[in-house]
Amino acid sequence: MKTIVAPSLLSCDFGRINEESEMLNASTADWFHLDVMDGVFVPNISFGLPIIEAFRKSTNKVLDVHAMVVNPDPYILDFKAAGADQFTVHYEACNHLHRTIDAIKKSGMKAGVALNPHTPVYLLSEIIQDLDLVCIMSVNPGFGGQSFIEHTYKKVSELRHLIDATDSDCLIEIDGGVNLENAPKLIAAGANALVAGSTVFKSKNPSATIEALRN
Repeated sequence: MKTIVAPSLLSCDFGRINEESEMLNASTADWFHLDVMDGVFVPNISFGLPIIEAFRKSTNKVLDVHAMVVNPDPYILDFKAAGADQFTVHYEACNHLHRTIDAIKKSGMKAGVALNPHTPVYLLSEIIQDLDLVCIMSVNPGFGGQSFIEHTYKKVSELRHLIDATDSDCLIEIDGGVNLENAPKLIAAGANALVAGSTVFKSKNPSATIEALRN
C-alpha cells in the first residue's frame, strides 16, 4: 500500500484555516491529523470540538483525531458527532483500554492507541487484533517542532513483527519529528502512515512536500 500522509494541523496557520484546508484538499494528503490536548495529560492546550467541526465542514478527507487527554471515554460520542473518522487514545491515559477501544468502535469510528516514547510495544499484545491503528510517538507529546527520537525505528520494527505475528490489520502511524530524511527509514521499518506538521506547513511548497513524503 502507498504511504499515508497525515499533515498535523497543529502546525497550520489558524488565521488561514480555509486556505490551509483548501491546500490540503488539493494535495495528495490522505488524512487531516488533529491533536487534542487538555493541558493535563500533556503540558499544552490545543483545540477541541469546535475546531474538529470546522475542519469537517471543509474537507471530505479522513479526520484523524489524536486525543492527548486524561479519561477520553466521556468524549467519544462528542468527537464522533463533530466529524472524527478515527479516534486515537493514549495507552498511558486509559485504565480500561479494552473498554475504551470497544466504545470507539461501537461509535462508528476507527480505534487507535498511541504509545509515548517510554512505553514498550509488547504492552499491546493482548489488544493488537482489536486496533485499527497504533500511533508511535517519536517525540514526547505536547508540542510541535521537536526533534525525532532515534529509538523509534526499533519500536516500529517490533510493532510490525507483533502485527504480522497476530495477523492484525492494524496500521502503524508515526507522530513527531517526521521529515524527508527519516521518512524512508520509517517506511522501511514498517510504518504505514506519517504525521508531519512543521515539515509540511513550514516548507516553501507544502503540496510538493506531501507528495515527496508519500513517495
